[in-house]
Amino acid sequence: MAINVDLVYKTVLLILNQQQRGYITPDEFNKVGNQVQQGIFEKYMSDLNQQLRIPENDNEYANRVKNLEEKLDIFKRIAAPTFSTDHFTTASLSNFYRLGTVIYNDTIEAQMVERNEWYKIKKAPLVAPTKKQPVFLYEENKIYLYPTTITTDVQVSYLKQPAMINWAYTIGGLGQYIYDASSSVNFELHPSEQVDVVTGILLYSGVIIQDPTIIQVASQKIQQEDINEKS
Repeated sequence: MAINVDLVYKTVLLILNQQQRGYITPDEFNKVGNQVQQGIFEKYMSDLNQQLRIPENDNEYANRVKNLEEKLDIFKRIAAPTFSTDHFTTASLSNFYRLGTVIYNDTIEAQMVERNEWYKIKKAPLVAPTKKQPVFLYEENKIYLYPTTITTDVQVSYLKQPAMINWAYTIGGLGQYIYDASSSVNFELHPSEQVDVVTGILLYSGVIIQDPTIIQVASQKIQQEDINEKS
């Protein structure tokens, strides 16, 4: 499930060239495309947080929480973090972005605590963590799991970063850019985001080619989409 990078680039060029407004190179497109993809991806979390505060819509296809979760499913992973000395590290996980759940022995979910809570727990032996009820601190990409006797059989669920997009190319005999599908990387977003991707790239393109009309139209489109999603 992805958005074809070649289709997006050709769409952007078509819109820019309709009235000879300008052109962006493949390298400019790749840089802008990655910025737009990252912005859309990071917005999922704040949008989900907002939608969870709104009464749930049980319509099968118009449930916004369900739709956002579907978009995030693309980036959900489960893997074993690396143990080192006294902690597990998420830095070893492929394209790690945000921690979800810490799981011990396949079935036991560890409870996350803050540093001040951990101090209180240490002072109360009756609530000391056990292998059946472990807790963890998460600081600077490090998971401190308690009891400290747990050093193996740990997995975490997490969100990964979207892969960097790339419209790869070779140079033709006339100096033209020729699309290289075998070396290209598509947008790793849900197909429903294609319009927002194109609009976002057009916004940055207006800055690159110094065309305020494109900037204004793209900005209005993004603003209206944002209002529609939250209303």
